[in-house]
Amino acid sequence: MIHLKGRCSQAGAQSCMECNCPSPEYRCEDCLGSDLFCSTCILSTHVRHPLHRLQRWNGEYFKQVSLKTLGLCIQLGHAAGQVCLNPRCAFNDDFVVIDTHGIHEVSLDFCDCATAESHMQQLLQITWFPLTTSDPKTAVTFHVLKQYHLLSFESKVSTFEFYRALRRMSDNTGLLPVKDHYESFLRMVREWRHLKILKRSGRGHNPSGIDGTAEGDCAVLCPACPHPGKNLPADWKNGPRQWLYGLFLTIDANFCLKRKVVSNDNVDPSLSHSWGYFVEEEGYKGFLHSSADIIQEKSTCSSHNAVNMADMKNNRGLAATGLGTIDCARHNMKHPNAVGDLQKGERYINMDYLFFSTLRHSVLNTLNVSYDIVCQWHKHLWHRMSAFPLPMQLSCAVKTVSFFMPKFHLLAHIEQCQTSFSFNLKVGIGRTDGEAPECSWANINPVASSTKEMGPGARRDTLDDYFGDSNWKKVVGLEREKHHEAFEDLDDGLQGEYAITMASVRLELAKEDQVDLQTGTSLALHEDCTPSVLISTGLELEEQQQRMKAEKAGLGVHATDNQEGKLLQQSNTLRRRIDAWAKMQELYMPFLAALQVSESAASNNVATAPEAIKLWLLSQLNRTVPCDARLEAIEWKLHYAQAHDALRSLHSNLHAQTAILKYKDRNLRGQGANTRARNTLKAVETRIESATSTYERAHTSLIILAPRVNERGWHTSLRPLERADICSMTDILWGETEGTRKLSWIWNMRGAGPNEMDDDNTFEDMRVEWCKARAQAMRWAEEVDLLQEEMQRVVQFLEWDAQRWDNWGKGNTLQDADKCEGRTAYAKRQGVLRRMLAKSFESSWADTLTLVDRFEPMDLDSTT
Repeated sequence: MIHLKGRCSQAGAQSCMECNCPSPEYRCEDCLGSDLFCSTCILSTHVRHPLHRLQRWNGEYFKQVSLKTLGLCIQLGHAAGQVCLNPRCAFNDDFVVIDTHGIHEVSLDFCDCATAESHMQQLLQITWFPLTTSDPKTAVTFHVLKQYHLLSFESKVSTFEFYRALRRMSDNTGLLPVKDHYESFLRMVREWRHLKILKRSGRGHNPSGIDGTAEGDCAVLCPACPHPGKNLPADWKNGPRQWLYGLFLTIDANFCLKRKVVSNDNVDPSLSHSWGYFVEEEGYKGFLHSSADIIQEKSTCSSHNAVNMADMKNNRGLAATGLGTIDCARHNMKHPNAVGDLQKGERYINMDYLFFSTLRHSVLNTLNVSYDIVCQWHKHLWHRMSAFPLPMQLSCAVKTVSFFMPKFHLLAHIEQCQTSFSFNLKVGIGRTDGEAPECSWANINPVASSTKEMGPGARRDTLDDYFGDSNWKKVVGLEREKHHEAFEDLDDGLQGEYAITMASVRLELAKEDQVDLQTGTSLALHEDCTPSVLISTGLELEEQQQRMKAEKAGLGVHATDNQEGKLLQQSNTLRRRIDAWAKMQELYMPFLAALQVSESAASNNVATAPEAIKLWLLSQLNRTVPCDARLEAIEWKLHYAQAHDALRSLHSNLHAQTAILKYKDRNLRGQGANTRARNTLKAVETRIESATSTYERAHTSLIILAPRVNERGWHTSLRPLERADICSMTDILWGETEGTRKLSWIWNMRGAGPNEMDDDNTFEDMRVEWCKARAQAMRWAEEVDLLQEEMQRVVQFLEWDAQRWDNWGKGNTLQDADKCEGRTAYAKRQGVLRRMLAKSFESSWADTLTLVDRFEPMDLDSTT
């Protein structure tokens, strides 16, 4: 970089690179390379590049020099190099051009020949945008306007910051006298934004022209939303599934996009006249003024500040405290004439006007409206509508209007609202969440630092442009979960065909023993201990061993003599029971004697604590050891029932844990009460851990015994228990939502019959969860249908838009051939662009549609 500050390899050059004149002194910063030229050659090579920056070698360093000082004069109205017979010098020979390289003073001559066009047209022909239409002396290049336009969208850079950067590129020291043209640049940027909006919306091609522009005509429409005559079938009103043609709207307010009391509408009117996203200002303010005395009722739901403080928000020094908007709830796009200023808070009268204003552009009969305070706002909506002008009123008899609460906001409302306005419980909604505006505010909020200082018209025009760009990016930027399977699992669990418990299995085994005694086929080797009693007692002893381990672990290092005495008595009793049971076990499994002797020798005959004595159950033996098949079958049945009992224990204790936590949060205050609640919770958690440990042992035994007794299919109901599976019905894990969460498999246990679950309302809770799972499955199935419909609508809308541009291109009636060609070329390009987008979308969605076709449609009757 330092090397480039000198003449580099040209230091020894004795002549110009072009004409071999001696002592070349000039080079260009913006041309390729660092070759040195004489003044004549540098001028001739820059006839077509009059805004390049030159440097002159003064013997010690390079110094900035302009093409104007070297004598370059830009001649307009003729081809480069041609001489004009009647040139007219720009006003005071002081023409300023703002370009990407900085701010330039140039010498410029207009053509004043008889056939010459206006000075403004001559500047536009060389892509320079003039400040004024008559005698312009300042212009900005199209290139820098395009650059700033995109930068403002992507980085939210303000006009002031961008202009300051350009000024520093001209002089980064502040020593050179550069006249301030910020106000001029600001005005040209605003005009550029407006003209680009008109051009892109086809107003230059529409036969009615700019004067025929109606409200909302310049808005970028959502191609996935239903638009009759554009992307819907001709008989859509008679279709069987009208919910597919519903319009999803969401209402929200933004209090970051405020505006200070700067200027007024008379001094700074809008250029667009409500052609984009803002409502018509005069009618809007007039209606608000006529309804200024209406007092907004207070909230009957939670204490929502948006409702209760709507008339009391501080607006000192502000002409607008924020914006109210109506967006597409599914695709997060602004609707035409759906944005308006708020004078105080989020008052119903403001939001009503925006709502009815944008609905003038739609003839759809199904409306799904989402609003974070919809439970209050919708109450007297139709009564308030009667005060609006007739063109803004809806026909309630024809339209089906459903109201919803955005999913993230839903939990802030009372329980009745959470049920009545939930997206998850309404047919024909899919997986819509209603939170679309919240996702886009973060992108637009940085603009507030500059728009709050603007006049009313400039601010509306600027925000219109930002909203249009946001919509366009969504247009060009345009899955089914396994909830069907989760629903089927829970459905199976609620069948209640059988209830497996340890008591029921013991009863079944006792009945088998009774039959064996009556038929004389009993294989009992002891009058008091049948094979089923032997295995059942062994499992009981195993449970006692586990409890003994837990009690000793919780005894602590400072146990009292009384505590130690009781524990020792229990330990002795357990040892005596194990010894007695082991003698019975030797009758049925004589081969254990050799295994016990081998085990004792390995431990050097050291006495083992009762809770650590190995019971030598069949599931603990190696498969190579010969075992009685009947004993293995009995133990498998008992372990199977033991696993189900453990899951039931988990259910009841998880329910108890949830109930205690809710009661604690709602009712308990103070250290003493909370300490007692924590102790209770600790006891419940201990029981949960015990049930978990029992299930894991039973499951391990089942895995070992299943191949021996040829049992299959049990894995579907008794699965490996992970820590994440141990949660209540209502727990939502990290990363899940109400619509995406799936109930833990432990609640889908088949055979959870109502007779054993009614006492703690568990069965009723499972019915509720069944309804939720069914609703989730239905919403996902609807979402698939909605997405397929929207994909078709996007392609159809783009084709309609392409044909519209094609027709505009054909209907060109201009006499000027050059202008006619330009209009036709632009229209053709827009048509091709939209067809390319449609083709790109079809290609991107092809794999998804193929995958969807593999799934069978869900058979969920919404009426039952």
